[in-house]
Amino acid sequence: MADEQKEAAPQGQPQQQQAPPQVELDDSHVISSYANFCRVTGTPEELIVDFGLNTQPVGVPENPIPVTQRIILNHFTAKRLLAALSMSVQRHEAAFGVLETDVRKRVQAQPAPAAQ
Repeated sequence: MADEQKEAAPQGQPQQQQAPPQVELDDSHVISSYANFCRVTGTPEELIVDFGLNTQPVGVPENPIPVTQRIILNHFTAKRLLAALSMSVQRHEAAFGVLETDVRKRVQAQPAPAAQ
């Protein structure tokens, strides 16, 4: 079929690529929430991603982290999500610098108080 389309275009004229169809979204009922914690578990058929708010982000939390959202996806959707997130993070890092995920490397030592 692609060969038929190529033959249909006149000689010497470049073929125009069609833009991918745009998917319309209705986000009028969306609920937004913030998470600074996620856990991924899964089975051979699906991945389960739990999101929550860790109020004790340094060290091992003393209290359980409440999971507020759970997304279950198949591996095909997970791979598309991985690609989309990867592209977004790469663009962010290109604009603002590398994101350090190790909290210990981000924390700066406080200078000792000057002796008087």
